[in-house]
Amino acid sequence: MRTEHELGNTPVQQFGVPTLPETMAVLPGEPEPVARSQWELFRRRFFKHKMAVIGGLVLVLLYVLCFGAKYFAFYDKNHQNLLLGPTAPSKEHWFGTDELGRDQLTEILYAGQISLKIGMAVALISTAVGAALGAIAGYFGRWVDQLLMRLTDLFLVIPAIAILAIALKRFGQTDTIIIFVLAGLGWTYIARVVRGQVLSIKEKEFVEAARAAGASSTRVITRHILPNCIGPIVVNMTLGIAAAIVTESTLSFLGFGLQKPATSWGNMLSDAEAYFSHNTHLLYFPGIMILITVLCVNFLGDGLRDAFDPQSRH
Repeated sequence: MRTEHELGNTPVQQFGVPTLPETMAVLPGEPEPVARSQWELFRRRFFKHKMAVIGGLVLVLLYVLCFGAKYFAFYDKNHQNLLLGPTAPSKEHWFGTDELGRDQLTEILYAGQISLKIGMAVALISTAVGAALGAIAGYFGRWVDQLLMRLTDLFLVIPAIAILAIALKRFGQTDTIIIFVLAGLGWTYIARVVRGQVLSIKEKEFVEAARAAGASSTRVITRHILPNCIGPIVVNMTLGIAAAIVTESTLSFLGFGLQKPATSWGNMLSDAEAYFSHNTHLLYFPGIMILITVLCVNFLGDGLRDAFDPQSRH
């Protein structure tokens, strides 16, 4: 049997105790490793997704150009030159002109204000409503959950385009009405997503501790549960922007969207249909703007999803 002196001189590796390599040991005078915050980890994961970063930058550029159109546009809004008529892209008119001689680039920038506003407003309103109803349903359960989820199922089976067309004809085809009608039909998916998240989070120890400390249901939901659902909520909100823009464009193309003098990208597509055989640029450029916006929003949503997921290995 080994003596105590011999055991003291025995390397710890012989007893199965792992040791750090000498290169990993903290040398005297070196700073201790600093743990990264959740924000730093999120930022590192997000910036690894190159397409999401590019998509976010392009979206910011679109918002700046469209809402700052009076500073960037070459002509005034609705500036007409009837003698010019529809012309192909040129040095004077980069995107060409329409049947009234209006500069297409200028009209696209001003139309983007309404399209982007509708997309952002619909996403914010529908996300707020859906997250609130989903959190209430998941937290309280029982008859509250059954009632809200059956209401959600009812909205899911409604033919959205038909209801939108009828509502717009009844209440008016303005951007405000379009926003509220689209938001009234777009909250269902996020409600189901948040409900599923809340069902799993409400059984966690920190939620039980908050209840035991006497926190009200409102405080538990707003301060402890919803912040832990922020990832799915933000991701679905970004995707809701793209869905709202595409839906509004579809309605405008079918003739149920905005009415003159208001103009959106979908409205421009509808107007260009009659001139497609001779002036294809009138159809291409608004369509390209919709395509670029939707792609960038989807890329941004993918990047946010990966950034909020700690198990992501993108």
